[in-house]
Amino acid sequence: MTAQLTRRDALQTLALAGAGAISGARSAGAAAPASVHHHELDGILQTAVVQGHAPGVVAMAASDRSILYEGAFGPRCVGAPARMSTDTVFRIASMVKPLTSIAAMQLVERGKLDLDAPADKVDPELASILVLDSFDAKGAPQMRPPQKPLTLRNLLTHTSGYSYPLWDASIVRYLKCCQTDKKLPRKALAFDPSTKWSYGSSIDRVGRLVEIASGMPLERYLQDNVTGPLGMRNTVVNLAADQRAREASVHRRNADGSFKPEPQEKPTVIRSFSGGGGIYSTAPDYLTLLQALLNGGTLRGVTILKPQTVALMSENQIGDLEAGIMKTTNPALSSDVDFFPGVRKRWGFGHMITLDPVRDGRKAGSLTWAGLLNTYYWVDPASGIAGVIMMQMLPFADARALKVYRRFERGVYRAFKSA
Repeated sequence: MTAQLTRRDALQTLALAGAGAISGARSAGAAAPASVHHHELDGILQTAVVQGHAPGVVAMAASDRSILYEGAFGPRCVGAPARMSTDTVFRIASMVKPLTSIAAMQLVERGKLDLDAPADKVDPELASILVLDSFDAKGAPQMRPPQKPLTLRNLLTHTSGYSYPLWDASIVRYLKCCQTDKKLPRKALAFDPSTKWSYGSSIDRVGRLVEIASGMPLERYLQDNVTGPLGMRNTVVNLAADQRAREASVHRRNADGSFKPEPQEKPTVIRSFSGGGGIYSTAPDYLTLLQALLNGGTLRGVTILKPQTVALMSENQIGDLEAGIMKTTNPALSSDVDFFPGVRKRWGFGHMITLDPVRDGRKAGSLTWAGLLNTYYWVDPASGIAGVIMMQMLPFADARALKVYRRFERGVYRAFKSA
């Protein structure tokens, strides 16, 4: 292949190499996909590891029907012999949020949830939520009821008022007050619903709405209605022994730029899963989900959403509110976040939307988000391309990790641009 390989050329090459085996690779019981490499993309990822931008990396790209590229480079754990492979298991953190959002939209399709009805009609706990209005002269939080009911639409778009302390200094201050005043509610809204955008625990509340409306635990609901039908067998809350053996270690960057692996997590059974984080996956599994979205909600005869629902999830749902820019309160866990400086960013249902094209990369209207340990994805309906890149390192939005992501994306568009 050459750097100017077109998508048509790529698809023809895949057909000659046995694309039938690839297209069935995500179905239950099917074999792993055949290797699909490209020398420029291989070089980008290999160089990233050699230069210390990432400890190890797995990346893949696809059209709605075919795998266009897959690559795995570096160790699963720095200093250990095991190498990255496409079946390496990653902690994907907030990249579970689109799955939970899809679950909610399935229930909207079935008439069991309503986007604009007061959410406390389904989950009564939401009726008592308060807004952090200000702090008085003594530093005590001033609380009040929200000016309008919280809705599923607010929760799906992060316009609910729920805000993560990692990117909200006012919530950090509030939680410190909670430590001394036990009467304060542990959870508070940072603002009135619909008035601002702030990334936070909204999708955890969506997960609870899914549980109540469906009558089953969220983990089981996803297995029965999303991951199971799509054959995403490695997207799980609790790892089996063979999956744990393929798990990548989490790393932190040392002051000299090198990586130190975190101690391996002890095997435990997670019994509380809320839908905003805390899940594992692999690059091929997650790419399967992206292909389904790229194909209007259907992949290889399995439908998880109607095309009109996928289109709705992909539309700007927050008007002129700016999304996706976050100022860290803990640089050890996250850098400041702005993936696309100068590009207008909004939010749909489950994803950030780039309203403008990204230079040498995705087109306007692309969908994207990420996980805390530097896992990222994008879906570009206009170009017909989706991609995923997975690393395991802190801090989030690490400048060098983002450089790897950007270089991979640009390489994908050079290699597989429309014929």
